[in-house]
Amino acid sequence: MEPQPTAVAAPMQLRIADDIRMQIERGELAPGNPLPTLHELADRWGCSLSSARSAISLLKQQGLITGGRGKAPVVRTQPRQVVRSSDRHQAEKDLVLASEDERRQNGVAENDLGVPLDDLNFKTTHDVIKADADLAEGFNIEQGADVLRRVFEHADPKSGHRESWSVSYIPYDLVNAKPEVFESNKPHPGGTQHQLYEAAGIELARIDDVVTAAMPTTAAAQLWGMDPGIPMIHVRRISIDTQGRTVEISDADFPADRTKLHFSTPLTLW
Repeated sequence: MEPQPTAVAAPMQLRIADDIRMQIERGELAPGNPLPTLHELADRWGCSLSSARSAISLLKQQGLITGGRGKAPVVRTQPRQVVRSSDRHQAEKDLVLASEDERRQNGVAENDLGVPLDDLNFKTTHDVIKADADLAEGFNIEQGADVLRRVFEHADPKSGHRESWSVSYIPYDLVNAKPEVFESNKPHPGGTQHQLYEAAGIELARIDDVVTAAMPTTAAAQLWGMDPGIPMIHVRRISIDTQGRTVEISDADFPADRTKLHFSTPLTLW
């Protein structure tokens, strides 16, 4: 579709930002290309430096350009995009009954990120918390019941920025027979589905993914190395076993510009 200007009687800064945005959308300004200077924009549009500066700010808010803090603004280069497919749930289940050697060679998280996990810094914490109202409702347990909480993070060793982050909750009465299965400081071969099976003989029958989005806090944007104007995708994964019980709730964050969510839904034939 041909790029369209904002359909209002626009103030000067929006007119300038629209013009540059449409140049980017048409490919006339390519990723990495510098933008005109503030003085050049002011001369071209016959406006104040303040209006030109506001236009640049609008383009940053839209995630179209980068720069600032002494760096000239340039057209933003899109980062490597990771496809996160619902097919991973079946792939992880298929590994549950596989040998440990096979599970070690087929990491689902590794496939998601597209890089060997050894190339990233991995950090995990685990503790037992009391279920709040949200978790109590999700698990159909009493508020205040014990819940195992595990936090997982992969980070780029060079930049220190996050590559993935998630937090997992499991009712503690499902894991207390073999808590050591869930307390490793390294990624578990086969993932959580294998841990649930090994600790309690649990087989998953369904996984629901609930997706929402919001703008990140300044702290989150810094942790992920996110540019201005990029929203964060939040995915809540709800794992349900063959008895109809919710056995895990997992929350994960993904920068929207680096993530493509792909959900495949098999349909029952008539």
